[in-house]
Formats: sequence, C-alpha cells, structure tokens
Amino acid sequence: MAHRSLPDLWGTLGDADAVHGAYYLLMHALYALFGDADPLLVMRLPSVLATAAATAGVIRLGHRLAGPQAGLLAGFVFSLLPPVQEYAQEGRSYALVCALVVWATYALVGAVAARRSRSWAGYGALMLAACLLHEFAVLALAAHAVAVPRAVRRRWAVTAACVVVGLAPVAVLSTGQSQQVGWIGFDVVSYVTFAGVAALGLACARVLPQGTGRAVDLRTAALSLLVAPSAVLMLMSLLQPLYVARYVLFGNAGAALLVGAALHRAGRAGWIRVAVVATVLGLVPGALHLRDSASRIDDVTAVARTVQEMSGPGDGILYMPLRRRVWSLPYPRAVADLRDLALDRGPHDSRTLYGTEVSPSDLRTRMIAATRIVTVRDPAGQPLDAFAGETMKRDVLRTHFEECATRAVHGARVTAYARPGHC
Repeated sequence: MAHRSLPDLWGTLGDADAVHGAYYLLMHALYALFGDADPLLVMRLPSVLATAAATAGVIRLGHRLAGPQAGLLAGFVFSLLPPVQEYAQEGRSYALVCALVVWATYALVGAVAARRSRSWAGYGALMLAACLLHEFAVLALAAHAVAVPRAVRRRWAVTAACVVVGLAPVAVLSTGQSQQVGWIGFDVVSYVTFAGVAALGLACARVLPQGTGRAVDLRTAALSLLVAPSAVLMLMSLLQPLYVARYVLFGNAGAALLVGAALHRAGRAGWIRVAVVATVLGLVPGALHLRDSASRIDDVTAVARTVQEMSGPGDGILYMPLRRRVWSLPYPRAVADLRDLALDRGPHDSRTLYGTEVSPSDLRTRMIAATRIVTVRDPAGQPLDAFAGETMKRDVLRTHFEECATRAVHGARVTAYARPGHC
C-alpha cells in the first residue's frame, strides 16, 4: 500500500482500509524520503521510535502526577509490558497511536493546570493525529472525560468535539468498509487478559494516597486510561464484535502508571523484590516468546517456501479465501512460475488489497483445464467463506481432483491437488 502512487493509494482507500489511510500516507512519504534504505528498517523503525517516545511520555506523566521516581518506575514497567514490546516490533500504526495518546494525556494535564488556549489546542492536535492514524484512538476521550476536573470540563468538551468533527470524514468512509472487521470474534483470552490487568491496576490504585492536591489525580487518570477505552469497546462489541487489544494499546500506559506509583510507595527494597519476581516469572518468558516466529499469527516466509517445494512450473495456484493472496505479496518469486487461476486483476491494478477474481463460471473452466493445483488455505478448523467463488473452488477440487499432499505451516495450510493419476 505504501509503495503505490498517491492516486492509486487514494483510490484504494475509497474501497478498503480507510481507517489506516493516514498511516499509509505517512509510510509512503518515508519510503520516498529513504528510498535506498532497507525497506524493513523503514517499516519498523517508526514503531521503535514511537515506543521510545511513549515510554518518555509515561515517565513525564508519572513525574508530573506522582513524582520523579514514580515516573521513572512507570516508564520502566511500560517498556517491559509484552503488548508494548510486541507493537514496538510491528510495522503498523499502533505504537504511533499509543505515543500520541500518551503525550495528548500529558498535554491535557498541562492544559488543565495552565488553562491557556494554546495548551488546549496542543492537546486537541495530538488527539486528532492519533485518531487519524487509527480512529479507535477516539476512545481515549472517554478516559479523559473521567479524568478532567469539573472546572475545565466545558473547555475539554469543546476541544473533544473539534477532534470528533475532524475525525468524522474518515469515520463515515470507514463505516462503509465494516466488512473488514468481520473476522473479529469473541476471544476469551483477550477478555481474561484485560480483566487480569484491570484487577492489577485496581489493586495498585488502592494503595495510593487520596487527595494529592494536584489538579488531575493520578489514580483517576491512570485507571480511566486503563479501563474506560476497553470497556467502551467491549460494550460496542455487544452489537458487533470489535474488541481487539491492540486497538486500545495505549491503555497499557495507565497500567504502568499505577504499577509504577505503587512500587514507589512500597519503597526501594519492596519494589526491587517485586520487580525481580515479576520480571523472572512474567516478563522474561513473554519477551522471549515475542521474539519467536510462533508468536505471530502466521509465517509468510514458511508459506512461500512450502509453495515452492510443493509446486512445479506451470502448476495452478489458488488462494482460499482470496484474501490469503496477501501471503504471496512479500515473496513474489515464490509464485512467479505458477498460474493464479482465480486472479482477474492484481491488487495494484484493481486498487484493492488482495486483487479481484474472475466469475465462478470462468474459474471453473480454468480449474478443470489444469492438471495440478496448489492451494494456500487457512488452518484446519477455520470457518469457510460462503461466497460463490470460494464455494466453486472447493466444489471443483472435491469433484475433479484428488489431494496429493498437505503441509501445515504456522497459520496456514498448503495442499497439492492433481487430476486422478497425476499425483
């Protein structure tokens, strides 16, 4: 997406991924600026730098609300949290959004104290930037609504309304692309994990003093940042499943602030003991797991290698469902000698994410004319798409071909089919 021309990119966003449009435009500019650099470095470095900036923001926020040592401990905790480390590695927008929300929260605390129009404008600009990078950052406004004192609530409401108005065009456009979040289901692990982190935050909040005299109370600000965005997203999920932990990654800043302040209150000897035990038992195993390919949803390198090993020149290839064509995009040489039987127009030419496919009748004709077909599929047990083209792929394979071999790779299956007697 980032390497497409601006007209092609704009045309694609009209049909898909508008929610990520600002991030694609940012990466487009970075690739243009650093065209000769390692593309993986250009893709990942913004997330690394954003995580560093978010950590600095947590330190400054903790310093302002609870003191310098509490802020330093909060930054230490934040940088070690597994979700934070995970999205520091990913070439995606979530670390950038997290950094912007953290610094917007810091700007909000400053605006409450200073009560200057310039301070509120800075807060609004940071929040709008976060929302444009990913519109679910708007959920941070729910946390800020709880944290701001009554005396400045009207000023905050005006600023928040300006952020919502600025986000509205993207939100309206992305609403028409809601099928892209149709994959989200009820993930018990995510809900249980959030409940555990929220319980830890509440336990830390209970040991913190009340009435610190500051305009913004750390307990209220941190707890609301931890709980409110996720809670709102979970309530929305009652209508349509939408809760994905990375959408509210910035909630980890609230958890880190609470833990950091609680560790500071426990004294040096106490927090050192807690930190050592937590690091050894929880953080180190998580950090090691995140640096293994098994921690990812899929392994496209393994998919490409397996397709090459199981296919020969001139064989057909099918992606089931069609969105799995994305697995071959990073490694086009792996499928260069194969015929994409279903493809009508590629992702770039069609201004889509995955390309468009021919009609079911044309697909059937192409498949029957083939002798061998390699399929790239979801892992066993995944729901099957009911679209006519996907149904046709399965019917023709079942009726006219026999399965020669299947290999399961991380997050995918590659199967070789052949006409009877040609395995």
